Amino acid sequence: MWTGRARRRNIGPVAEPRTKVLGKAGKLLELLAANPGTTAPELAQLMAEPRPSVHRLVQDLVALGYVEPASRPGTYQLGLGLFRLGSVVASRLDVRERARPVMEELHRALEETVYLVVRRGDDAVCIERVEGLHIRSMALQLGGSLPLHLGAGPRALLAFEPRESWDGYFQRATLEARTPRTPTTRAGLLALLEEARHRGYDISDEDVTVGIASVGAPVFDHTGSVRAALSVGGMRSALMDDGGEKAVKLVTEGAREVSRRLGFEP
Repeated sequence: MWTGRARRRNIGPVAEPRTKVLGKAGKLLELLAANPGTTAPELAQLMAEPRPSVHRLVQDLVALGYVEPASRPGTYQLGLGLFRLGSVVASRLDVRERARPVMEELHRALEETVYLVVRRGDDAVCIERVEGLHIRSMALQLGGSLPLHLGAGPRALLAFEPRESWDGYFQRATLEARTPRTPTTRAGLLALLEEARHRGYDISDEDVTVGIASVGAPVFDHTGSVRAALSVGGMRSALMDDGGEKAVKLVTEGAREVSRRLGFEP
């Protein structure tokens, strides 16, 4: 019978705002990423949340495939559902898009030509280029290519591939001299690759074009594999007037930033 008063309904605990629940889920996933094999009570303690609510959240994430039981009973780790999502995101990270702002910064700082190259077979293909202000190099145009043993960017690609892949390249490549400084022997090229790998970058000192030098560094993706190489090239007298220190610093920092944007974590 209607009495004019609203009856109070027993609806149980008030539901948390969705954003708050999502925030807790995100925090839980981050904790599992850093501490795989953690129990629900340990997660509750780390999150400073009640055990029952964290346990429910864990079970919901297990149902979605984002969390799964670890090897030790009662412990959890990130699930394959997250791996699939991460793979989709990683595949959409366009290296050109991520690298372009960094390349423009390098261009402003050095005023030389900046290249982004990727490996295609035994060649390094230029997929992005910012033209220098002082000289227009014709050795590597946008869409053009160089053998992997020529130039700082191409050699950086080869140097940071697994060493076991070098033998195949040595067998297939023809090490013809373009200048007096071109590496033309297996031993000479091997020494350059090892030096680049040790330093973290490569220097091309007139081995492609007389009078032209370049500095190149590898770009890594989220898997830790070499995805591309970033390089700067220009007149040797300008680029190497300080021994190449400025160019090396800026190129290696730029390559690290592009790698970071591609999800690489050293």
